[in-house]
This record gives sequence, C-alpha cells and structure tokens, in this order.
Amino acid sequence: MLTYASVKEQAEKRRELTTRIKAIIVDRLSLDIEPELITDDQPLFGRGLGLDSIDALELTVCIEDEFGVTLYDDNMEVLGSINKLADYITENME
Repeated sequence: MLTYASVKEQAEKRRELTTRIKAIIVDRLSLDIEPELITDDQPLFGRGLGLDSIDALELTVCIEDEFGVTLYDDNMEVLGSINKLADYITENME
C-alpha cells in the first residue's frame, strides 16, 4: 500500500535522478545552458536541446559509466527526453 511518505520519497528520488541526468548532459556535452532550464519532457534531439548523433554516442557512454545501465541500438528512443531516460535508468539499474 502506498503511503504519503513512500510517494513523497519516490518523488524526491525521481527529482534527484532527473537533476543528476541534466547536470551530466550539460557537463559531459559542454552545453551552454544551465541544467535547471532543461525540462523533463523537452526533446534532447532536434528542436529540443539540438543534440546530434555524436552527442548520442557520448551520452550513451556516460550513462553507462554513471549508472551502470547499458543502452542498445534497438532502444535508443529512451534518449528522447529526460523523463524517458530516467524511466529507463530506474528500470535497469544493477
């Protein structure tokens, strides 16, 4: 049974994870933007942050390094947004 405290704890862990992912993306890809300005549903590629295929490769490597989660070619859609990436990391952390 979910309690207020457990839901609040889950929400806090999720916020910490999305904040960490944003900081990693900005730092590792040397983006000229503050991590706080990236929204959780903002597309990472195209009109969103404007990342490209080289950025995708770097992001894949740093996600594997930071979280121990492997991204495969057939599931690259998880790089669509911070929320999708956070969901994938949460589901697949070792």
